[in-house]
Amino acid sequence: MALTPSNMLPLGKIAPDFKLLDVVDNKEKSLKDLSSDTATVVMFICNHCPFVKHVQLELVKLANDYLAKGISFIAISSNDVKNYPDDSPQKMKEVAAEFQYPFPYLYDETQNVAKAYQAACTPDFYVFDGGLKCIYRGQLDDSRPGNDIPVTGKDLRGALDCVLSGKPIPPDQKPSIGCNIKWR
Repeated sequence: MALTPSNMLPLGKIAPDFKLLDVVDNKEKSLKDLSSDTATVVMFICNHCPFVKHVQLELVKLANDYLAKGISFIAISSNDVKNYPDDSPQKMKEVAAEFQYPFPYLYDETQNVAKAYQAACTPDFYVFDGGLKCIYRGQLDDSRPGNDIPVTGKDLRGALDCVLSGKPIPPDQKPSIGCNIKWR
């Protein structure tokens, strides 16, 4: 398990647009289709990464908690499926069903979207405001596989609570850490 930190996209950067296949309903969806006027969370995840598996239930819980408050969630997998077949679109669809993902699970076959977002690891989290400006990029919380810290989503929840209360998100944000994106 190689530890790879986020690249920390610059705050204020506009979210790169995309149109990707949602493996759940087999339809193409764009950022504009899925974004919210309140805030949009873009998560780079995959099926096989132990760091993603470690937080998977919290991702579902977090999304369910905040979707009702007007925040949208988008999950994207950009891994090379030739060398990592567990991350194939069919397997993505199976995982989305198993965990009852309440968000679209998009397949970035060309890896161009991950590159545009400067995504480096899974999981990698970004929050964009209603104008699609980056206001948070960093970790879910301090929990990692094997460190015995409970998975709470504390950091990402704190950022989303700031958005909902109209408070600024502190700019001192910790990078996410996980497996590197599996580039071709």
